Amino acid sequence: MKKATVIWHPACVLGLLFCCAAVFAQSSPKRTANPAGATPAVIPRQGDALAQLQQRIAQVPVLRGVFVQEKQLQGFKHPLVSKGKLLVASAHGVVWTTQTPFPSELVLTRDRILTRQADGRSRVEVDARAQPALRSVNAMLFALMSGDVQALTARFNSQPTLLPAGSWRLLLTPKPGALAQAFSQITLEGDRYVRTVLIEERNGDRTRLQFSGLSETPAQLSSDEVHRFD
Repeated sequence: MKKATVIWHPACVLGLLFCCAAVFAQSSPKRTANPAGATPAVIPRQGDALAQLQQRIAQVPVLRGVFVQEKQLQGFKHPLVSKGKLLVASAHGVVWTTQTPFPSELVLTRDRILTRQADGRSRVEVDARAQPALRSVNAMLFALMSGDVQALTARFNSQPTLLPAGSWRLLLTPKPGALAQAFSQITLEGDRYVRTVLIEERNGDRTRLQFSGLSETPAQLSSDEVHRFD
């Protein structure tokens, strides 16, 4: 029952987080990407393409922006939509602040996943210190949102495509193992930043994340932002 509950949680990608976590726990004791008419560049070696793709992604200490998540569930005509703000801090983790339809917050660090409700209540959903196998889940998700290509290719087969004007696309197919039980593929598109993430699950559900208003400044976290990782 708990798994079903968290999958429906309005916090952005919480369903993805717990789907990953559950599978791992069971398995161990400013440009739009791909502009119309664009022709992909031809790169002879995949390793070269991955290296060039990684170079196109900004490696910054802090990134802020807004997100729209659309989750299309099998058997439902219309997708579930949530919107909010995103904070990525390389030294701390990721904070998803969902504003609609229900205010809530999701804090992802390398050690845990924490949820906060609008009334101030908080709960540790996953503690990687208590379940060491889940640390790799947190690392994978952090890499996904920060565009760490090298970390992602450790668990996924990758198909990079370099597009004109600094844009790119990266198709990730899970390698045999736990992730392959949950996901068929994940597609990232972007330029200097990750702009969209499309997650396709084995059960036919699809989640699309779109990011906009991304900014690297100020490069330092405010005191309030630092406390949100506590």
